[in-house]
Amino acid sequence: MEKRAQITMKQLKKEFRDKSGHDIARLCAEIALDNKAEDLVVLDVRGLASFTDYFVIMTGRSTRHVQGLAEAIESGMRSKKLKTSHAEGLQEGMWVLLDLDDVVVHIFYHEQRKFYDLEGLWHDAQRVEISDLEQNSTLP
Repeated sequence: MEKRAQITMKQLKKEFRDKSGHDIARLCAEIALDNKAEDLVVLDVRGLASFTDYFVIMTGRSTRHVQGLAEAIESGMRSKKLKTSHAEGLQEGMWVLLDLDDVVVHIFYHEQRKFYDLEGLWHDAQRVEISDLEQNSTLP
């Protein structure tokens, strides 16, 4: 098992080894904003959720835009040798979930975002300002 971990670490680009969820959330947010995501919110759910540290939540203008945002984030992660451990909803494009372990990305079409209201469900989570993500990042 230890050998597998070493192989995985070697596959990561040097600058992305041991990066925090905060750094990965920043990268996801940057990619999303570069691809015209709307209403982007980052929630710090550390201490509230046992399965992840951050939610990155955004809206796409159409189902195709939702799919495009998901594909851009996955591609951006792949280019850094970071892979999603699980993805759901890509075919429909109404709500795509990308699980990056320390970060879970939610990409919604407008109506689904209102209906599921993740910000309301996780109202105890601290909102992370995009400017704070940039200032506190250890990414190059």
